[in-house]
Amino acid sequence: MAVKKQHSGVRRRRWTAKEMYRLLDLGFFNGQRVELIEGEIFVMASQKNFHAMGITLTEDALRAAFGPAYWVRVQMSLDLTPHSVPDPDLAVIAGNIRTHDPAHNPTSALLIVEVSATTLRFDQRRKASLYARCNIADYWILNLVDGRLEVYRNPVPDLTHRYGYRYADVTHLGPTDFVTPLALPQAKIAVIDLLP
Repeated sequence: MAVKKQHSGVRRRRWTAKEMYRLLDLGFFNGQRVELIEGEIFVMASQKNFHAMGITLTEDALRAAFGPAYWVRVQMSLDLTPHSVPDPDLAVIAGNIRTHDPAHNPTSALLIVEVSATTLRFDQRRKASLYARCNIADYWILNLVDGRLEVYRNPVPDLTHRYGYRYADVTHLGPTDFVTPLALPQAKIAVIDLLP
């Protein structure tokens, strides 16, 4: 009969945003791209050209749709919670870049887009639950594996999901479809324009 080992007294340590920024300032991660997700520090994989193309095409489409009154941020940190500092591939922030405090990262976004190939499950599960918990109303995953756009909306509590929240509405759009950002109801963006 196998005996289960007890790990009494062993617990995980959650990092804070302040601690992670301090580690970055000290050069602890040697230029690696890291994200803090609910107290856990994740080292993100390096990009392949296919992924970079998806980011650039999506950035171009979002800048064209939203215009200069919005800030389209590319792989820049958002201070979503005291324990979460993700670097989404793209985030659309209300107000142009000059209206923001240079000393502080934004704490929310009108739209977040993750361009996903190797991180697809992570983005669909862990990040979706985090963004829903932080009340990000419009979350998109440019799914490079299946060649489609996944649109996540309507965050709701759900204790069966990692951070206690999920999106009630998930829509899969193909290359011939169009998507309209919640924050810009007059816009229509062709999914094909986002895909490499």
